[in-house]
Amino acid sequence: MPRFVVVSMSPLPEALIKSFFAPYLEGSDIEIEVVGVYGKSREEVREALRRADVVIGDYTFHMKIDRDLCSAMERVRLIQQPSTGFDHIDVEACRERGIPVANAGGANSASVAEYTIMAALALLKRLILAHEKTRRGEWPQWELMDLGTYDLLGKTWGIIGLGRIGREVAKRLRGWDVRVLYYDKVRRRDLEGELGVEYRTLRRLLRESDIVSLHVPLTSETRGMIGEGELRAMKPGAILVNPSRGELVDEEALARALREKWIGGAAVDVYSREPPGPDHPLIRLAREDPNVNLIVTPHIAGANSDARQRIIRFSVENILRVLRGEKPLAVVNM
Repeated sequence: MPRFVVVSMSPLPEALIKSFFAPYLEGSDIEIEVVGVYGKSREEVREALRRADVVIGDYTFHMKIDRDLCSAMERVRLIQQPSTGFDHIDVEACRERGIPVANAGGANSASVAEYTIMAALALLKRLILAHEKTRRGEWPQWELMDLGTYDLLGKTWGIIGLGRIGREVAKRLRGWDVRVLYYDKVRRRDLEGELGVEYRTLRRLLRESDIVSLHVPLTSETRGMIGEGELRAMKPGAILVNPSRGELVDEEALARALREKWIGGAAVDVYSREPPGPDHPLIRLAREDPNVNLIVTPHIAGANSDARQRIIRFSVENILRVLRGEKPLAVVNM
């Protein structure tokens, strides 16, 4: 009976991870040993990786896979990252060693798209402020009218990144009577008619859009792509939604843009440091100015219960594909 070693760098208990595989292994001749290394010393991690056939990445991104750890992977057939993001993995070092890295991007695309639209609507309607004041026994009806609340109807939405999640956002905006623009490093003419989207350069998209949402991976090209210049290029009433990666945005500049009203609002689900802590400029702003049109959430856009089940199912099935000698799906580095 073939026996394979699956090394998990995530904080989930070994027994729980093994239970994910159990339904798939009934009647199978495959046997799996799960070895958890989360929080262990670097040498212990290296030793486990020398025995590994498959590696499950850390969905918290705390345990990085760098070039040195990659060199210890003598027989690894796949690194399966159970999330969309994979910037904690040196994918180039893995490619050089012939190790495919796969993510689970498609599993939570709908979840992130739903969050994105929900957050934009909440900002347009100033829902958080309305709830908080009404909960305290106040009646802020006229205050909210003076501050300004708006419809999505007739607005222009700019999608930055027309990958899986960007496409899901575009699909869900059909029927809302909005104009949808997109920017991607590669123009997707093949999708423009299907999704009803129009291509713009990044700067032009920022100038024309009432809502801007970010859906790109963190790379050397995208790091800091929204800084002071980009925020000042946006309409004064425009809103920004970032469910992607905190490092895409200059967080100090965004806090200043909200405080000084360069833009109309922002929803942020991701941070350059997680958890961000009370001294983070956006967390501090949300705490100190309750009237600022800012929603901050704890990296939950793609982490709901439905999405987790889809991520687990995809990851387990992809690992078993490889152990059966088939090619993995959703590879990001080959």
